[in-house]
Amino acid sequence: MEPKPSEKHSNIPGPGWWFVFQSDSMLVNIEGDRVMIPFADDPSVKPAWKLHVGHFQQSPCYAALVDEQCELPFGMKFQALRGLFGQIEDPLFSMACRSLQLIRWDRTHQYCSRCGSPAGTRSEDGAQICSNCAYLTYPRISPAVIVAVLKGDKILLGHNHRFPKNRYSVIAGYVEMGETLEQCVKREIREEVGIEVKNIRYFGSQSWPFTSSLMIAFTAEWATGEISVDDSEIHDANWFSADSLPDIPDRVSIARQMIDWFSGRA
Repeated sequence: MEPKPSEKHSNIPGPGWWFVFQSDSMLVNIEGDRVMIPFADDPSVKPAWKLHVGHFQQSPCYAALVDEQCELPFGMKFQALRGLFGQIEDPLFSMACRSLQLIRWDRTHQYCSRCGSPAGTRSEDGAQICSNCAYLTYPRISPAVIVAVLKGDKILLGHNHRFPKNRYSVIAGYVEMGETLEQCVKREIREEVGIEVKNIRYFGSQSWPFTSSLMIAFTAEWATGEISVDDSEIHDANWFSADSLPDIPDRVSIARQMIDWFSGRA
């Protein structure tokens, strides 16, 4: 029997926080400078899919997906989740990011990957339990490295084909099977810009909900080689000093944190 999207995981008590998504945008109520997330028994819109995702301040949190034709409650609008950084308190923003990842994964994993039966209930740690063979499937998280490469008083920044025009950032890439994080750092830098690096040091990490990634950040130093972009992902790359930076990512990303860290050292 195929699961019913509007009923799956619906037997959860309210009221609570509702993180309602339309693509990468989230439903909020904006009153002057205040941005508020709905707190109610229901989301005031008809969800195509909904899910209990945890608790915040002892109240339940729910995620919901709606289609583009849904009617919005009075005074509410969809706003890009990325643009809400700094407008809502950090714990709520983190829960919003978690909610987006969990409900997208739940919506696209409706059947067991081992026996093909409809997915059943979810365990307390978020795994789906097959209704037929009890096979556990955990939400997907894709590890990726992101690297600030320094050469003297300059930082390596590249322009990816997917970036807005003239936007540059530090180099990033996904970890492959069998790789350590340090091996991935060296491979990605070599593949994308043709240089070798040394003195790899851990910087920090960030959950990135838009690609369900865990970004693991490192700093490294240039060792040998000249920049030679692969042109499959990186269109252009160069060394930049702190006083001549191009357009860089916004403050929501760990990429920006790394560039700001570099600028603060200069």
